[in-house]
Amino acid sequence: MRRWGAGLVVLGLLLAGCTDETSEPRPAADPGPRASTSPSDGLSPSPSPSPSAGPDAELVVVGHATEPQPRLSSRTTARLVSGEVTRWRGRRVVATGPVERRLRAVERGPGTLAVVPVDDVGPTVTVARVGGRDPVRDDPRAIDLTVVGDVMLVRGVPDPWGALAPTAGRLRAADVTVGNLESTLSLDGAPTQGGDSFGSTPALLGPLRRAGFDALSLANNHAGDFGVGALLDTVRTLRASPIEAFGAGRDRRAASRPAYLGRGGVRFAFVGFNAIGETPQATPTQPGALSVRMPPRTGPLVEADLRHVERTIARAAAEADVVVALPHWGTQYTHRPEPVQRAVARRLVSAGADLVVGGHPHWVQGVDVVDGVPVLHSLGNFVFDMDFMEQTLEGVVLEATFWGGDLKAVRLVPYAMDPTTFAPRFVRGERAAGILADVWSTSTGPYAVSGAS
Repeated sequence: MRRWGAGLVVLGLLLAGCTDETSEPRPAADPGPRASTSPSDGLSPSPSPSPSAGPDAELVVVGHATEPQPRLSSRTTARLVSGEVTRWRGRRVVATGPVERRLRAVERGPGTLAVVPVDDVGPTVTVARVGGRDPVRDDPRAIDLTVVGDVMLVRGVPDPWGALAPTAGRLRAADVTVGNLESTLSLDGAPTQGGDSFGSTPALLGPLRRAGFDALSLANNHAGDFGVGALLDTVRTLRASPIEAFGAGRDRRAASRPAYLGRGGVRFAFVGFNAIGETPQATPTQPGALSVRMPPRTGPLVEADLRHVERTIARAAAEADVVVALPHWGTQYTHRPEPVQRAVARRLVSAGADLVVGGHPHWVQGVDVVDGVPVLHSLGNFVFDMDFMEQTLEGVVLEATFWGGDLKAVRLVPYAMDPTTFAPRFVRGERAAGILADVWSTSTGPYAVSGAS
């Protein structure tokens, strides 16, 4: 797993459906760089082109994390890479100087493009498509991980498969797909949260598997909604199926056991914990969810809980190429992460997490970068029958691309749920831009629209 220094922190949010402004017709042939410019290219000539990359380095064009993915022709790309031009469609192009400096220029805020070696791209820039090809995601080395937010397929959701079907093709296309299951797969017990007790039967496995899920976190405040017996039934049902379960078990040791999945020579480990309560906390002798007591719901931060999770992540990092932490945390119905989330995220990264993806707030929240590791505080609801706010019907799917153990790019794909079926459908245009703007509104560093903070 590769960690990116502060100057090389790059998160490639390749924004689906928001690229019309940067689309460029694909030429019939690639004539290579030209000696003159044309106003229709949107290019400004450089008085003294001086490319600095070595002849064997594959160079790519990158932009700010919050901007739509540029779509370039091969001809335009060649002219940008060569240093022949210094502006493209109103954006400054930095093609020379130390790579770190070029990346910093992009990270400071929208409006700048840079030419860098593809091997130096990590997760905080948008990598341009060239002639329809994505240099990172379409590379033979690419392994794609998809993570979705809170999945609750019962109560007011009329048809679980109908809710998952519109996005299933995209979820299945990933090498690994993971989510947070906000219900039991057993009704063998009394409901513990009244009308907010979410339970089903093993029949729910069919739609989940058909939709492409490979692993599900049970580290949340609804896995215990029908008591510990139903929780353990759910764990057993999942572990007997093709879908891995993690984050809950018969005791703390079992609840701490990561889900390990291997794809393309890369071994992933997934560790989840619940900071919201309601589901019993797993102890050395009692079943429940792996838990960290912390604000705002379960009192002051309990160091012993967090240290146990840190040790769990460290052990997983010794066994896997990539460790993904999925905390269930924060305050509901706000785009703003709690300060304690950021403090805990730093500890998770220090312990060895390569990606942190939170849930529970029911709204999207911002993105931070900690020592080169993306921290996504909340993806929002994926399927949930919360029709009382626009924000509870919106969210983003996280698509992360790895080369080996290195995180190379991340895409946030916005969607909105149908208020009757609660089926998420991917959106474009103004709706997509609005959802992403909510994410950026509390993001920091390379994700802050105003620049690094």
